[in-house]
Amino acid sequence: MTATKTCLGVLTPSSNTALEPLTSALAASAGRCSAHFSRFTVTEISLAQAALNQFDDSRILAAAELLADAKVDVIGWSGTAAGWRGFDCDRQLCERIEQRTGIKATTAILALNELMQKLSVKKLAIVSPYTADVQRCIVNNYRAAGVETTAHRHLNISVNHRFALVEPEQLLGLIEEVIEEGAPDAVVTYCTNLHAAQLADQVERRWNVPLLDTVSTTVWGMLRTAGRNPADIKGWGRLFEVA
Repeated sequence: MTATKTCLGVLTPSSNTALEPLTSALAASAGRCSAHFSRFTVTEISLAQAALNQFDDSRILAAAELLADAKVDVIGWSGTAAGWRGFDCDRQLCERIEQRTGIKATTAILALNELMQKLSVKKLAIVSPYTADVQRCIVNNYRAAGVETTAHRHLNISVNHRFALVEPEQLLGLIEEVIEEGAPDAVVTYCTNLHAAQLADQVERRWNVPLLDTVSTTVWGMLRTAGRNPADIKGWGRLFEVA
C-alpha cells in the first residue's frame, strides 16, 4: 500500500450507470485510492454518423480538463469505442489529453490490448450488448491485430442506457456459451455499462479462463499508469495479478 492517496480520473459516457459504482468499488479495494468522474454525452452506440460523432475528441478533452481541476493522478477513458472505431483513436486521444492537461492518460481498450499481449491471448471470446455491425467491426479490428475471435455473443442493443439493465445472470450465461464454444485464451465483456466486473472470480474458478471486463481493464491501466501495483486489488479477477 502506498503512503499517499491515488486519485483516478475517469471519463464516463453520460448515460452510463454501471461503471461508476464498479470503478469506485475497485478503487476502494486497492486501498488509499479514489475514483472521480467526468461525463460527456453518449446515448447511442451504432455506426450511424451521429453516434460516431459523440466520440469527437473535443468533447472528451473538455471533460478531461474538468478532471484536471481535481488534480487527479491519471485520466482513464472508461469506454470501448476504439473497438469499432480503431485502436489508433485511443492512442491519439491519450496523447491529446496529456498535451492538454499535463496528466498521463489511458483507456479501457488500450489497457485491454496490453493485457492480452502480456497474457499471450491469441484466441478471444467476446460478450457485448452491441448490434451485429458494431460487433463485426470489433472482431475485424482484433483479427487485423493478430487476435482471432473464436466465439462471440451480442444482444443487439443500441441505446446505451439499456446496457446496464442486462442482468448479470444473463451475462454469465453468454460467457459460458462463448467459453464452451470457442475454447478461448480469455473472454472479454466488451462494454463499460455492463454489470460484469464482479463476475471475474466466479468465471475463472468455474472455467479457468480469465475474464477481462473493460471496467476492470480501465482501472488496471490507470493504476499502472499512476505507478501503483494492480495486485493491490483482490477478488476481482486474475487480470490484477498482471504487472
